[in-house]
Amino acid sequence: MDMKSRVLIVGGTGYVGKRIVKASIALGHPTYILFRPEVVSDIDKVQMLLSFKQLGAKLLEASLDDHQKLVDAVKQVDVVISAIGGGVVDHHILDQLKLVEAIKEAGNIKRFLPSEFGMDPDVMVHALHPGNSIFIDKRKVRRAIEARNIPYTYVSANMLAGFFAGGLGQLLDKAPMMPAQDKVLIYGDGNVKGIYLDEDDVGIYIVKSIDDPRTLNKTMFMRPPKNILSQNEVVEIWERLSGLKLKKIYMSEDQLLNMEGESYLEKMKRGHLYQIFIRGDLYNFEIGPNATEASELYPEVKYTTMDSYMKRYV
Repeated sequence: MDMKSRVLIVGGTGYVGKRIVKASIALGHPTYILFRPEVVSDIDKVQMLLSFKQLGAKLLEASLDDHQKLVDAVKQVDVVISAIGGGVVDHHILDQLKLVEAIKEAGNIKRFLPSEFGMDPDVMVHALHPGNSIFIDKRKVRRAIEARNIPYTYVSANMLAGFFAGGLGQLLDKAPMMPAQDKVLIYGDGNVKGIYLDEDDVGIYIVKSIDDPRTLNKTMFMRPPKNILSQNEVVEIWERLSGLKLKKIYMSEDQLLNMEGESYLEKMKRGHLYQIFIRGDLYNFEIGPNATEASELYPEVKYTTMDSYMKRYV
């Protein structure tokens, strides 16, 4: 039997990172978690790290600014997965360039997965300012990986269900993470298709890809067929499960793009909502020859449908 790759996860206490850690352990990989020195002051993260340690993970303390410690950590494993924060709120994507340099110097890594897990940045060259800044930085990391001939897999996990299904896409203003009980904001006509993923499924697909030659130096898109849904269809699932009938308030493209008096963060959010729910940038293109699709590669993964996912809120 082939030995499982040793996996180093950077950002293992984050929203996606902790799912990757759990999947790596569950799938039998020797699992290492890199944590920053300042994490020891955060009791919740310390407790999470200790719970992973009890499951068999090895904890490695190192700062991304300490090059030698980073190199030493990388030399202990075969695969590096980064889950460094890359959202509109917690954006540290370019910190990965330090990780790229450590991987290059170590010289032993057979696969690197940078932190992406949303829309494919190479598809999003047309993204609106200021939301395009995230995609620009992710492309810089990709090009650095390729320039240094580091073997890679890029991952596009589309919409994480906790944010986009649980809150029915209500990501403006205070962004509720629970389904509405009375009214819901619909972007455009609500019929543009998006792709929703259970976060635990994302972790499983990611870890399954790391030893797979079919994903080497390719982008792996996650497009489970039953989770290719419009915003209207997700709202309908919630209405059917809850027995509620929500009032629909429609926001046109012009209204979404021309709201006044908003913060930089809100402008970023609006740009992403436009790309997803009006342009349809998650599903308006064909997967190219240098890419693969996770649910086709791993049909044994019984992914969570949004019908099943939404039952937790009833």
